[in-house]
Amino acid sequence: MKTNTAKQFTSMHRGLHWCTAALMSVLFITGFLRMNWMGKQAILNAIERHASGAISQAQTQGIIKSILSPMWQWHELAAYILFAVIAARLIYMAVAGIRFPNPFQRQQALKERIQGLVYVLFYLLVVITAITGSYLKWGDSSLKAPMEAVHKWAIYWFPIFAILHFIGIWMTESTPQKGITSRMIGGD
Repeated sequence: MKTNTAKQFTSMHRGLHWCTAALMSVLFITGFLRMNWMGKQAILNAIERHASGAISQAQTQGIIKSILSPMWQWHELAAYILFAVIAARLIYMAVAGIRFPNPFQRQQALKERIQGLVYVLFYLLVVITAITGSYLKWGDSSLKAPMEAVHKWAIYWFPIFAILHFIGIWMTESTPQKGITSRMIGGD
């Protein structure tokens, strides 16, 4: 008789996981667009190319703000909700007794240690990104440039985390724990 050692994923666990994934994606997309195709300079270049001299500097600034404002409202709203979801996830994990592997415990297999390290880095980088984003929103401007640079690192670490996450899923699906993906999507 086989014993079932598979992890159980409640609807709360799955909901918090998928909310985190969706919100991180919104934050990444809005941040990426702002840094590239929908940035202030890109919009200014497009206006100058197609309406050079036809509108005033004030009108140009108004157009740029009206284009960027809704995107940043989504970015900020997603950040607030993500903060609440991450807090709820950590509280839920503590109450339910769910722990991720300790990356510093030598008795654990390398795979579990790497998994634990990725979780620690994920939460650490989320906290750093939240702190720098909060500073950019409410802080004085004395540290704006370094805070903005650190905040923009999320453009790089989030896709790396997503890739590591999918590699971990692929690795787990090739072990006796197979089926974790379907349980995380559809439940037990």
